[in-house]
Amino acid sequence: MAMDIKCKLLDKLAVQSGTSARGPWSKQDFIVETLEQYPRKICMNVWGQDKVNELQGFNPGEMLTISINIESREFNGRWYTDVRAWKIQREGAAEPQAAPAVDPFMNVSASDAEDDGGDLPF
Repeated sequence: MAMDIKCKLLDKLAVQSGTSARGPWSKQDFIVETLEQYPRKICMNVWGQDKVNELQGFNPGEMLTISINIESREFNGRWYTDVRAWKIQREGAAEPQAAPAVDPFMNVSASDAEDDGGDLPF
């Protein structure tokens, strides 16, 4: 399940790290507050050193749009839910846009614009 949430960053908790059978890992939890009529606080996390470093660029109080995945898993008869952020943007930050395609046949130079020769190829 993937979704976007508009929210305000409230706090970043300490980075956690360790080593598993698959190698070193790091994660960081952070708290946000939704921008609804009745705001809710949500604890989210990022996994991997790259995402932890990216989270360091945001400060408490900033308005963000966060893309998340929600997943639950069972361990020893208990269920745990994970809200993992995979993309974080400042609110109002535009997605980088591709440059508009230029039609090579519509490119008119200044000398062409001044030519009133009347010699049309058709």
